[in-house]
Amino acid sequence: MTHSVPESVPRPAAAPRRKPGYRFNLVGIIGLSVLLFWAVIAVIAPWVIPYPVGEIVDYDALGPMTAKFWLGTDYLGRDILSRVLMGARYTVGISLASVTLACSLGVTLGMIAAVSGGWLDTLLSRFLDAMNSIPSKLFGLVVVAAVGSSLPVLVLTMAVIYVPGSFRFARALAVNINTMDFVTAARIRGERTPYLILSEILPNILGPVLADLGLRFVFTVLLLSGLSFLGLGVQPPYADWGAMVRENIGGLAFGAPAVIFPCVAIATLTISVNLLIDNLPQKIRDRSDA
Repeated sequence: MTHSVPESVPRPAAAPRRKPGYRFNLVGIIGLSVLLFWAVIAVIAPWVIPYPVGEIVDYDALGPMTAKFWLGTDYLGRDILSRVLMGARYTVGISLASVTLACSLGVTLGMIAAVSGGWLDTLLSRFLDAMNSIPSKLFGLVVVAAVGSSLPVLVLTMAVIYVPGSFRFARALAVNINTMDFVTAARIRGERTPYLILSEILPNILGPVLADLGLRFVFTVLLLSGLSFLGLGVQPPYADWGAMVRENIGGLAFGAPAVIFPCVAIATLTISVNLLIDNLPQKIRDRSDA
């Protein structure tokens, strides 16, 4: 025998579905897809390039696009497709290492200065302000020309260039968080500076810091390409995208693909990062509403 539930008795409401923590719109998905594509190419490039990057494979210099050479050849007859794919390893790898080092150091020093205050804050701020007053390209040119161009020198030079800006950005955010009640309560109950930085300050500035890291990655890519265009970047026979433009710019009228495709690679990488950054604030708002 079955018993029916009277219609007057309210049924229990279904548990609300939890909204996903992160949401990307179409623009963000496109930016993320292009960025992941170049990241994957940077990792697998040595195994997918059709020809060695330094090998002359065509005696027709600045050759056109053909079935054998999809993107044509450069001024020495080397395969452009192989050099573009391999150049992703240097452009993405050097830029990512530089910006990660710069933001890690700058954000850490900025939070320490904000929490500690006093003479330490003043000393760090004045020193890094002085560093920030030096034009970035001029500093890079002087250091690389004096020490020599190598991968460690490029990474360290560009990291030093972007530490002051990252410090100022993180310190401005951390100073605001440091005055809030939950940080004051943590300080009153005896928590030390490392706890305040890692547990109270960093989680509340992480979103803007990630957006700043992406923006500085774009600046680093452009700075590296500029240094390489001046002959102070990755040295032959290897090349990043900026060096490929410099190598072939004299033959632009005869072999445009040798110049256009490295430029397109730089543009797609930087634009995709910008598209992803533009989507990041909406992503953070969606997470806070979840």
